[in-house]
Amino acid sequence: MVTKKPKYNKLSKKEPGRRTGKKHKKSLRKKIFIYLLLLVATGILGFGILFMAVFLGYTGHVPTSTQLNEIKNPQASEVFSDDGRLLGRYYTENRSNVRFEEISPNVIHALIATEDARFYEHRGIDEIALMRVLFKTILLGDRSAGGGSTLSQQIAKNLFPRNDVGILSMPVNKLREAIIAYRLERIYTKEEILTLYLNTVPFGENIFGIEVASERYFSKKPKDLTVDEAAVLVG
Repeated sequence: MVTKKPKYNKLSKKEPGRRTGKKHKKSLRKKIFIYLLLLVATGILGFGILFMAVFLGYTGHVPTSTQLNEIKNPQASEVFSDDGRLLGRYYTENRSNVRFEEISPNVIHALIATEDARFYEHRGIDEIALMRVLFKTILLGDRSAGGGSTLSQQIAKNLFPRNDVGILSMPVNKLREAIIAYRLERIYTKEEILTLYLNTVPFGENIFGIEVASERYFSKKPKDLTVDEAAVLVG
């Protein structure tokens, strides 16, 4: 009687190796997932600590809502003749403040279109613009993508100079300006913020504010500026 030898399936010999490979891949994926989870958790924790340090003023003074409610820009002292003609100014900063009604809508439209397209939609911080800066400017190196600072954040930067805290200067100052911008938006209306910005911003040659700038460059009041003139000053 002839006994047939059992046939071995060649594939069956490879099963232990395949199982070991699958286990190794699963283990590797699990390690990567845990590593990424720890990385994200560490980043969130680090950001939270940094935010609290800035918010509490450990990295530099952050003005309170009361202080922001009392903002006063230095103004020039003006000397007039008997017939009302301006003879000259004495100043540390050559500035004359104006009200919102005294500014041409052309200036307002040009400013918003150029500096803060979603000005009426955000509350001091434009998250969409920040994401654009993160991906285009920082990750892709596209310098033409523009900045992510709102008008309120720019006011904060102009009124309260940035602090030097070494390698953390950029994130610290950005957080500080964001906190100030958020407080500004809670205190002032949108029109008041636009007026504050245009009364604060420098225009070169020791000229501050839209009033002095329009007189210096175009010999007219801000309310009389044309579209082209407004675009030049905003630019």
